[in-house]
Amino acid sequence: MNKSLTRSIGFWLLLVLSVASAAVGGWIISGQIATMTSTLTDGTATGVEVYVGQSLVVVGAALLGAGVLGILLAVALTAVRALIPTAAPVVVEPIDWTAENDTTIDETPASPATTTAAPADLAADAEPTAPEAETATTR
Repeated sequence: MNKSLTRSIGFWLLLVLSVASAAVGGWIISGQIATMTSTLTDGTATGVEVYVGQSLVVVGAALLGAGVLGILLAVALTAVRALIPTAAPVVVEPIDWTAENDTTIDETPASPATTTAAPADLAADAEPTAPEAETATTR
């Protein structure tokens, strides 16, 4: 997995879980405080509502605090990321597969001595002999 993608997923995971933690903590606190207030003012409060309610408010406060701390950490990471310069992307040109092959790679040009020519070409390139001189001596 790409390193920057992993960092990005981690950042968004931190932000989403922090918001969720703060929301759940706030919901727990709000619900328990409302329940305790209404039962205590009515005079119908029981020990469970009062003492367990206090413990749940403490748990909600811990969740709310952790969520707020996570949100602040995400904001700080965003600020630090904005301050750090990023490397310029490298532009890579597409490969032109229709271009000629490069002859410098593992290829040696054929020497003229090793090339073979067609027999007609050899006859045309050969020096002409003087047939008259031969015939004059043989007569």
